[in-house]
Amino acid sequence: MFPELFEIPGTGFIINTYGVLLAIGFLSGMWLAGRFAVADGLPRGEVLDIVLYALIASLVGSRVLLVVVEWESFHRDWRAIFSLDVLRSGGVFYGGLLAAIAASLLLVRWRGLDWWRVADACAPGIALGQFFGRLGCFAAGCCWGRPTNAWCGVRFSERGHELTGVPYGIPLHPTQLYESVATLGLCLALGWLFHRRRFRGQIILAYMFGYAVIRFVIEIWRDDPRGAVGPFSTSQAIALGCAAFAVGAWLVRRRQAAIVTDIVTDASAPAVPSPPPPASPPSSPSLLPPES
Repeated sequence: MFPELFEIPGTGFIINTYGVLLAIGFLSGMWLAGRFAVADGLPRGEVLDIVLYALIASLVGSRVLLVVVEWESFHRDWRAIFSLDVLRSGGVFYGGLLAAIAASLLLVRWRGLDWWRVADACAPGIALGQFFGRLGCFAAGCCWGRPTNAWCGVRFSERGHELTGVPYGIPLHPTQLYESVATLGLCLALGWLFHRRRFRGQIILAYMFGYAVIRFVIEIWRDDPRGAVGPFSTSQAIALGCAAFAVGAWLVRRRQAAIVTDIVTDASAPAVPSPPPPASPPSSPSLLPPES
């Protein structure tokens, strides 16, 4: 809707709305991760260092997956991969998420922390960052939806069409807003669950499953080019894999937590003294005459 905020006078450099909202999303996500890290007794500085490097990895991973799903646009001229348009684009979110998870696994092991605890602290912040990021997508006009005659249809500007290719003058599903509202709700739900979790890893797995459902459904109304895997879009296929992993890992982690709880309970229970053996009944007088 408003892809450009303003131009810096005398430089010709334009400040894009998407970039500003993406930066706000990164900063707000880091701030929230720091708060949850402190609440869980984790070192805030080390967690924020891990988050920062994971964010850098996510920027790379999102663009790598963008190139993969839109390879038809790049295979004739590989130099376009390093063009300004690719560098300024948001890329594919799932590519960034998977790259961030891979980087965080290495960084957490190097710092000697528990990955599940760190991931739980970061999960609500990821959802909050997506809330702002999708607002940026709406402002830029990327990630657009299918044409619709419903009341919620949105017509994007001609400038948005020039920058992202979004259809001009046609009412479209505002899929960016759908996902923005859904991820804000997911962030609030994860924050509520954080203080009620029963095992480490519960929050990040709830995020992975919740976002997989959100993304799979919203992809039904998406209409921008993003590749396909059989009958599904690339993101839908990845969402199915993430949902399956989240369910399986949830069951395993919950069972492991129950076993540990049982062991701790047994070890901390006071020893109960064994009852004394029952007294033998008094012997009855013999009815036989004594031996001579």
